[in-house]
Amino acid sequence: MSNAARTQANSAVRVRTTAEVHHLGNASGFSGFANWTARAAGKPITFALCCLVILAWAVTGPIFRYSDTWQLIINTGTTIITFLMVFLIQNTQNRDGAALQAKLDELIRATEDARNTYMHIESLPEKELDKLREECEHEAER
Repeated sequence: MSNAARTQANSAVRVRTTAEVHHLGNASGFSGFANWTARAAGKPITFALCCLVILAWAVTGPIFRYSDTWQLIINTGTTIITFLMVFLIQNTQNRDGAALQAKLDELIRATEDARNTYMHIESLPEKELDKLREECEHEAER
């Protein structure tokens, strides 16, 4: 890409300041909730609290004579939490993947020797991705 073309491409892309990017990170709605939940779920204190809940449930077993209701409580609770976390984790992964792809596309676009044909390849069919991967491996062996 020539310097003139790069200058034109850079002027077409609005560059955000660090403050703007930080502000954009404060998503609202479901994305904001998913961000907050993902951060909270990944903390050691959350794991410790879950372990305490399991321990409390196990300790109450003899009190409730290991009844079906006692077992149903933990089964239902863990099933509901797992079901909901699947969607929250998927939402977070989708956004992380899209952000990473945008960063990689920017690096490809800004690197003079990079092939622009690699931009947006994430939407290609699996066979075409395999072909590109093989081409890269072949070039790396040279």
